[in-house]
Amino acid sequence: MMQASVIGGGLAGCEAAWALAEAGIDVQLYEMKPKKYSPAHHSEGLAELVCSNSLKASRLASAGGLLKAEMELQGSLLVRIAKECAVAAGGALAVDREQFSAMATKAMEEHPRITVLHEEITELPAENAVIATGPLTSDALVPAIEALCGDRLSFFDAAAPVVAADSLDMEKVFAQSRYDRGDADYLNCPMSREEYEAFWDALVNAEKAPLHEHDKAAFRVYEGCMPVEVLAGRGMDTLRFGPLKPVGLRDPRTGHRPWAAVQLRWENRERTMCNLVGFQTNLKFGEQKRVFGMIPGLEHAEFLRYGVMHRNFFLNSPQLLDADYSLRGSRNLFFAGQMTGVEGYMESAQSGLVAGKSLAARLQGKAPYILPRGTMMGALAAYISEGGAADFQPMGANMGLLPAPEERIRGKQERYQYVAEQAMERLKAALAEMG
Repeated sequence: MMQASVIGGGLAGCEAAWALAEAGIDVQLYEMKPKKYSPAHHSEGLAELVCSNSLKASRLASAGGLLKAEMELQGSLLVRIAKECAVAAGGALAVDREQFSAMATKAMEEHPRITVLHEEITELPAENAVIATGPLTSDALVPAIEALCGDRLSFFDAAAPVVAADSLDMEKVFAQSRYDRGDADYLNCPMSREEYEAFWDALVNAEKAPLHEHDKAAFRVYEGCMPVEVLAGRGMDTLRFGPLKPVGLRDPRTGHRPWAAVQLRWENRERTMCNLVGFQTNLKFGEQKRVFGMIPGLEHAEFLRYGVMHRNFFLNSPQLLDADYSLRGSRNLFFAGQMTGVEGYMESAQSGLVAGKSLAARLQGKAPYILPRGTMMGALAAYISEGGAADFQPMGANMGLLPAPEERIRGKQERYQYVAEQAMERLKAALAEMG
């Protein structure tokens, strides 16, 4: 009887466990919740979404859409679940967080080859395991990972606030997706120049939550999840050309494009909750209510969850991992998820899918499960195992990872569509060859 362990019940761990079980391997899936929680996790369920409920774009001619299409072709559990509990979000795939987690938990608990064990692991298995404990790995397990892997890099991550939809002033807020792509699935809070500048001034001068003493020296914010107050501190117009860009929007009250606009995205299917897009923050809770209450339409907003900031870490993967996410020189030990340096929910999940399939292939004496570089998942694996031109930093799916077309295609969407279709053909051919 072939057995394997998966440590961590996040998105990567669930995909790894599912891939192993579907390959006929008996799996013990360890998750320390609800006995112990990380600073960012709050629910008891597996596959908990923390920072956002968006799983990025759906269309194939986008990095996020291509990634999910590749995962779906390989039997991804979480892409299927995400589609079943999707909420309206224009061209993006966003989900009802609670339903997503509940469905993932049910799938793990009901699979005949998966045993879910709610225990905190403090020592790494000697072999036949996928380590997917995430960027918020418990303090008790970190020393074991450091002893095995050595170099460790620290950074910080932040989550955006969630507000009650019925507390918004809909006389000021209007529904529209940028450039009217898809349905009007975003709520927009338009700002005049005076309103924006007053908000910016309050934001950059607001009081931040204190960091623990042992974290201060290591403080380094990852660009992909930048706290809004840090971004604002780079200049008065930084937000207007970032998360508050008004391009593609028109305020129905004036008929003109606003000076700036805060977008809200639906948090659940019932449309009772919204999150502030791009508003990850480390401000004190009282300051969040005061400053974000200056946004038109949010003057009386009820905050269902305030933004938080927490400490994350990732491995120096190019020195440690191969393209199948295995630890070099180990006896069937694999890593998966954000701790490998992939950035994003689906990026984490896909690494778990590959790690699970890779471990199953090894246990069954098959060839390594390594995907072509010309696919999005293969390109991410190559980056993780080899790095880029500069110091290793987290990487999310992006079209720049894929080879350019041999012939020039002028239109960006046409070019991306062609690149994506080529990637899917490469993946289909590789999977057919693997059998």
